Amino acid sequence: MAHDTTTPVDFWFDPTCPWAWMTSRWVLEVAERRPLEIRWHIMSLTVLNEGRADLDERWHRDLALRMEPVRVCAAAEDAYGPGVLLRLYTELGTRFHLGKAPKERATYEAALAASGLDPALAGAAGSDAFDGAVRASHHDGIARVGTDVGTPVIAVGDVAFFGPVVTPTPRGEAAVKLWDGVLAVAQTDGFFELKRTRTRDPIFA
Repeated sequence: MAHDTTTPVDFWFDPTCPWAWMTSRWVLEVAERRPLEIRWHIMSLTVLNEGRADLDERWHRDLALRMEPVRVCAAAEDAYGPGVLLRLYTELGTRFHLGKAPKERATYEAALAASGLDPALAGAAGSDAFDGAVRASHHDGIARVGTDVGTPVIAVGDVAFFGPVVTPTPRGEAAVKLWDGVLAVAQTDGFFELKRTRTRDPIFA
């Protein structure tokens, strides 16, 4: 792929997922060195895992709570357009993953205000009014990669993949090197999986 032409990239995220956060910061790092046009979309770990009998009640409570900030993102996109999603995602992610802020209305209001958006949109967290939009965006991403994956989903042209799952976020030329490598394997016909067991938690430095 030529490096002097703009590459469209679609990125699906759940704002509560620390691994998606790490990957999103990596893609933004690459975008500082390569001409990428990144389009941001919401997906939901809640939707992805609904109906799973192997998860205990604690997990289902957690997943229900995780739906709240995704709904807020959907409400903001509905009110302002998809161009606001990166700003809001950055503000939410900074609070969740760096600041360890709770998933509650005050956190959503602060993130919306910092994004220049109406804090009243935080009210969408407790409503199912935008669940249809959440599901439509989620299924758009998942349909490209299959249901046995998680968040994030990245599509580059006709090639889509889950991940990469990486920590800490690669910076500088290391970020570009990983980008080129991921695209190389993802664009290989018949390539499906490359994985090893995680041995560390997300490193947000």
